[in-house]
Amino acid sequence: MPPADKAPASGPVPRMFRPANQRGVARLAAVQALYQMDVGGASLTEVVAEFENFRLGKELDGEQYRDADAAFFRDVIAGVVREQRNLDPAIHTSLSADWPLSRIDVTLRAILRCGAYELVGRKDVPGKVVITEYVDIARAFFGDGDEVRLVNAVLDTTARRLRPAEFEGDSRGRNG
Repeated sequence: MPPADKAPASGPVPRMFRPANQRGVARLAAVQALYQMDVGGASLTEVVAEFENFRLGKELDGEQYRDADAAFFRDVIAGVVREQRNLDPAIHTSLSADWPLSRIDVTLRAILRCGAYELVGRKDVPGKVVITEYVDIARAFFGDGDEVRLVNAVLDTTARRLRPAEFEGDSRGRNG
């Protein structure tokens, strides 16, 4: 990903294949912030302040971060925190029985939670767009590995369950 979209120094470092728009940057930042909260124990207030004051659209360590849709960033991260008790079961039912959400990599868990939140809380964003955006984020972190296929499958299954009308007549059965 361009320097503007760098991960926290202690977190995973993404690689992007196409430039992200402001919402794309906000989504990536939300994943990174959730990772930081999960691993470092930072509070929602602390991590939002850090990203807005020192990362989004700012220069850090000589690298210019891209501008993000700050309101969208706040909505996604706050929505995940607020709705996590509802999101996790929705994600869990889309995983295989031998891989509960608690066994999923921290970065993958953040990606899945952000995607699930958008499917539940952002009806203004089409389900297929949500899936594509978070598959791209997974690809930035994991290349073309199994993690990308997992994100695609879980979010596609979740989207079809939560937004069935959007997928009526889609004969592919899976996104992408």
